[in-house]
Amino acid sequence: MSKIKITALLLLAATINIPLTVQSQEHPNLIMTKPGVEKVRKNLGQVPLFDASVESVKKQVDAEISLGIDTPIPKDFSGGYTHQRHKQNFIIAQKSGALYQILEDEKYAKYIKDMLFQYEGMYKDLPAHPQKRSYARGKLFWQCLNDSNWLVYMSQAYDAIYETLSEQERDKLENNLFRPFADYISIENPQFYNRVHNHSTWGNAAVGMIALVMDDKELLDRALYGIEDDGLEIGGLDNDGGFIKVEGQKAGFLANLEDPFSPDGYYTEGPYYQRYAMYPFLIFGLAMKNVKPEMKVFEHKDNVLLKGVNALLNLSDADGEFFPLNDGQKGMSYYTASLVTAVDIAYQYGNKNPQLLSIAEKQNQVLLNEAGLAVAMGVRDGKAQAFAKKSINLSDGPDGKQGGVAVLRHGNEDLTLVFKYAAQGLSHGHYDKLSFSLYEKGDEVLQDYGLARFVNIGQKGGGNYLEENKTWAKTTIAHNTLSQNESMHFAGKYAIGSQHHSDLYVYDHSNKDVQVVSATESNAYPGTKMHRTMAVIKNKSFDKPFLLDIMKINAEQKNQYDMPFYYLGQVLSKNFSYDSPNVLKPLGQNNGYQHLYLEGIGKPSTSSTQFAWLGNGKYYTLTSATEGSDELLLTRMGANDPEFNIRREAALMIRRKDSDNTVFASVIEPHGSYSPVSELSVNSNSNIAELKVVHDDVKYTAVTIKDVKGQTSLFLLSNLDASPSTQHKLEVVGKKYSWTGAFHYIE
Repeated sequence: MSKIKITALLLLAATINIPLTVQSQEHPNLIMTKPGVEKVRKNLGQVPLFDASVESVKKQVDAEISLGIDTPIPKDFSGGYTHQRHKQNFIIAQKSGALYQILEDEKYAKYIKDMLFQYEGMYKDLPAHPQKRSYARGKLFWQCLNDSNWLVYMSQAYDAIYETLSEQERDKLENNLFRPFADYISIENPQFYNRVHNHSTWGNAAVGMIALVMDDKELLDRALYGIEDDGLEIGGLDNDGGFIKVEGQKAGFLANLEDPFSPDGYYTEGPYYQRYAMYPFLIFGLAMKNVKPEMKVFEHKDNVLLKGVNALLNLSDADGEFFPLNDGQKGMSYYTASLVTAVDIAYQYGNKNPQLLSIAEKQNQVLLNEAGLAVAMGVRDGKAQAFAKKSINLSDGPDGKQGGVAVLRHGNEDLTLVFKYAAQGLSHGHYDKLSFSLYEKGDEVLQDYGLARFVNIGQKGGGNYLEENKTWAKTTIAHNTLSQNESMHFAGKYAIGSQHHSDLYVYDHSNKDVQVVSATESNAYPGTKMHRTMAVIKNKSFDKPFLLDIMKINAEQKNQYDMPFYYLGQVLSKNFSYDSPNVLKPLGQNNGYQHLYLEGIGKPSTSSTQFAWLGNGKYYTLTSATEGSDELLLTRMGANDPEFNIRREAALMIRRKDSDNTVFASVIEPHGSYSPVSELSVNSNSNIAELKVVHDDVKYTAVTIKDVKGQTSLFLLSNLDASPSTQHKLEVVGKKYSWTGAFHYIE
């Protein structure tokens, strides 16, 4: 920060009586504070969840101490020994610091001190990491991102033992290890540090954390505001094809706090990377609150960090697993350590929401600081309330005007729709406008593939992103959305996709039995407008809620459209015949099609095509309004994949050729169950006899659903006017209907 800015802030602080630069030299002062530690010590033995957490951490750290300290010369990717060893070192060092403060056992301080001096002795001679894959190579790790992880954690360890070290020892560590380390990940790697991305968030937090411990104002300014003159050219790309620098780009921690988050707390890269980034956001935010409270980091952008925790928890299924939007690994959940941190800090420094305590109970562990103690005491005192995950619409973009993600839930997560109409999502985004996934309880019904990576599994590309992430997982055809002419949205070009977002048409969950979200996309395929409307409906004639899906397409020319449905389970039945090839061949040559085997091809036998499967002991039927010329393709992933990097999962794909303006209408219907224990099959057949698009023009679309008993329900949609107050009239099959608002459902 310039001297002029600092002077101005000092004058402002004096005017409103804020001690801007008061810095206590007491340690610890980052995540733990002396008053906080005293409170923790006084309550030891009285708070079961906290005591159990201390004992669990103590057992883990004691086991590591008994093995001795190993700081090997770096050589491996994320799946290899040197990577894992250095990672384990910083995790254990941070935990050891907490134990030292709480238990006052010198062995924990000595362990950290010995480890830090081993690193001090080796760091000055370390070259860049020998693995050259990353756009920003670290020293201890193959990328600066992991080096930043190390410094975020080691700053906490250093803070915990700061007062046990002599001034000479501190000077040696700071001048030979910490400052050179901070300079390397920032000044020497601005392409990593000076951008808006989860990578830079870690880098900014790392430099900021060590700056606070060392009371280094220059480093702290660099953390908060970035590098003023970074020398980077506009348009450089990272390993994932994302821009490193764009015109007018801000940098530093505050810029990363501002741009990727929407006002609702949604993080544009998606929940998997929001989970990853929340740790440095919240840990550095807490450190700033403790050391420089006048900066009000937690209050920034109307408490967006604390809102982010709520948004993230709502982006999980009934089992707590995050929806794998964009690059997301399936199975990542709120049981991960970063979410323990998030829940505890959000509880302590938010409004002490008792619903967070029920998440903490499930996590069964807390932070070893004052926030963790507060959560554990709340649990002990019976304050926990169930976390109520309801339908929610989360906007995307720094101003909340770049699309979003809608989650429609019926009942106790009996059926959950995840509908993505968001921005590109930076370099971790996928080309999947208006895509969706569907869950029953915690089970996937129709899946989002997620990422193509086996994190930290060395046999699979060193545990890093695989080529198939670009050639398959990111492609349009890998998702439950429309592909045109076997091409990708925005031609698969990040430079184009990052300039556009889908637009919300309507979102309404006011009626729990008819919840609707609708959005439009006009840029993915120039000259083609997609308008997708999805409704979670509970009809009295059906034993479970179902999903109605209407994709309306208006195009300036005739195209081929592919609409896949990626189901999970065993095929049971279908009402169409198909031919299976003797030799499996890829469906296409590129854009993801090269990774799909064509297992069968058929034609609709009626105007209502049905396809049923059994998954996780539950029955599902897809009913689609099809045309006689449609092709029904049975596809399976895995073509052109000799290393078996792609899961061998299947889809039913509806292909419509030589078409411009058209509608794809489908119902995904959960019904019945099967128990392998009792061998009892209940309600295995669909309740739908016919699905029909009975009206479609520029202004209106109408779809009927006829059940097996002859009862017909009708869904009416206004295609141009989404106002909730507009009155509409439409004649459908000789009968006149009138309603108010964008849609109307008649049971």
